[in-house]
Amino acid sequence: MPQANSDSRKILITSALPYANGPIHLGHLVEYIQTDIWSRFQKMRGHECHYVCADDAHGTPIMLRAQAEGITPETLIARVSEEHQKDFAGFNIGFDHYHSTHSEENKALSAQIYNRLKAAGHITRKTISQYYDPEKEMFLPDRFVIGTCPKCKAEDQYGDNCEACGATYSPTELINPKSAVSGATPVEKDSDHLFFELSQFEDMLKEWTHQGHLQPQITNKLNEWFEAGLRGWDISRDAPYFGFEIPGETNKYFYVWLDAPVGYMASFQALCEKKNLSFDEFWAKDSITELYHFIGKDIINFHALFWPAMLSGADYRTPDAIFAHGFLTVDGKKMSKSRGTFIMAKSYLTHLNPEYLRYYFATKLNSGIDDLDLNLEDFVQRVNSDLVGKVINIASRCAGFVVKKFDGKLADSWSDKAQALYSEVVTEADNIASLYEKREFGHAMRDIMALADKANEYIDETAPWVLAKAEGKEAELHESVSMGINLFRVLISLLSPVLPTTSEKALSFLQLDAYRWDDIQTPLMGHTIAKFKPLMTRVEMEAVEKMVESSKADAKSAMPSTPDGKKGDKKSTTKSKASNVSTELEPIADEISFEDFAKIDFRIAKIVKAEAVPEANKLLKLTLDIGEHEKQVFAGIKSAYQPDELEGKLTVMVANLAPRKMRFGLSEGMVLAAGPGGEDLFLLNPDDGAKPGMRVK
Repeated sequence: MPQANSDSRKILITSALPYANGPIHLGHLVEYIQTDIWSRFQKMRGHECHYVCADDAHGTPIMLRAQAEGITPETLIARVSEEHQKDFAGFNIGFDHYHSTHSEENKALSAQIYNRLKAAGHITRKTISQYYDPEKEMFLPDRFVIGTCPKCKAEDQYGDNCEACGATYSPTELINPKSAVSGATPVEKDSDHLFFELSQFEDMLKEWTHQGHLQPQITNKLNEWFEAGLRGWDISRDAPYFGFEIPGETNKYFYVWLDAPVGYMASFQALCEKKNLSFDEFWAKDSITELYHFIGKDIINFHALFWPAMLSGADYRTPDAIFAHGFLTVDGKKMSKSRGTFIMAKSYLTHLNPEYLRYYFATKLNSGIDDLDLNLEDFVQRVNSDLVGKVINIASRCAGFVVKKFDGKLADSWSDKAQALYSEVVTEADNIASLYEKREFGHAMRDIMALADKANEYIDETAPWVLAKAEGKEAELHESVSMGINLFRVLISLLSPVLPTTSEKALSFLQLDAYRWDDIQTPLMGHTIAKFKPLMTRVEMEAVEKMVESSKADAKSAMPSTPDGKKGDKKSTTKSKASNVSTELEPIADEISFEDFAKIDFRIAKIVKAEAVPEANKLLKLTLDIGEHEKQVFAGIKSAYQPDELEGKLTVMVANLAPRKMRFGLSEGMVLAAGPGGEDLFLLNPDDGAKPGMRVK
């Protein structure tokens, strides 16, 4: 273990809890690899750092999947937890503790937080009317009701919003509603529910979200919640439900999103019991330790609004920062089961070294929330060029000479020129540490590879293979290869948070016991190394192609067969059409007159800005220049376009459509697109000679 330095920090890190209803895929691993790299870096710096996580194990989807498999929910989540932990271990994710939200620690903490909130007057009771499945005898979450959109009449839409037109509504507004669980026609039924009154924390949240705890893009996004007004948050669900029963209530259970973040606390409490740590030191309101959450940008509202409000109201500390990241695309497109790019963790591990992916993700990750792309050809080239060709190659070029010519012993003195080079290289360590700290991993990897280039240039210039054949050049040869090994040691040390297994193998070769960030300031002089063994082989495109082919079958068979309506933010797998446009023939809508059609004002619009809408799976937020002014439009084209592909392009929009208030903001028009849907959705793109504001006739 690294020795703590004088300015040692105490840090608790978490990743979002994977849902115990399906396998881990590469999209998930973006987050866990990012968090793990940061955790390993902090430990290497000598800080006390704890990285905890858990399976998110409650909710209706888990209950239904267990029923479908003929097992208990407890049996299901135990099996999935074992699978998750195996996948994480395969990618060298170094949790200090991995737990489950279905634990005694979480049950007690959730009850405690609820009781504190209730005692402080933050919990209210309201009667609500919602759909009830008479066959399954259960209330239906919004995502478990499907029907025809009341606005655009698109069929097979969810109970909270339409993926075809973007409209939001209540499930009771759907036309011809059906239960996604049984197919039965639901009936309306009243039930008492418990609400956490988020509006009581509005001042606190406005202040907290603007104090640097969040990325600027996230802070700006959350301003929309304040503009719309904070409302009570329904924290209860009716039986049957797999979760914790609410204290003092009958047949009422905590909504999964209440006890899920409490799982961070519960997992750490279990670690405290195992390692004799102080729970209060990290979670008390006056704590001076550090707390960080790594999450995907799609769940920011739960973590940056509900969670800090819950903690504050229950007299606990709030996070120092919440680090959100973007989504993963593969070859520039959404992960796809049909193309084999919806790659499960176990599918990858069958074919490829996990450290290839850890490094490639590191080259793409930064402190922002932009999506990152796994380009498979670039992946092969980058790994082979950087890791094998630049870093590992240094050790393989020099080690043989050290062992054969000098019995494995490095030189015990260097020339001034060699010492100057070494000092120049290690001086960069502070800058690279700063980049790691700020989560600018991509920048850090570029700087490390620039140092690798320097090291290889030095070896090329000194040419040890030439010196070895020349008379009287032993001292120069010894210095050349000793410097090469020392530069390799610096590089592999700086890369060790990213490449834990490869760097561990290198410890045996270098005859060292551990990597400590500041150790590289002192070179290995007169030090004995072992015989070099290959640390990493080249990645072959053939292996990548085999992984893609096998993933086509693996991904399809691995997906749960029951509706995946996790926490209301995941899509139901019972939905029969994946695109916005039906592939079946549908009745033509009611006729309109020519006069009605003539009222539509089609205008050329320039896409000035395009942004993803984190809370919506299909929508992009477009700022459109139509000549005299700009308009904001929410368009359901995210499946076909990346935002940066659209900026600067011309399209056609309906400019005189009445503005409509959506959950995400005001939409002031409609852009025109055609195609079968999904990725094959094409914006109407006029000739380059067109100008913004021109009317289309």
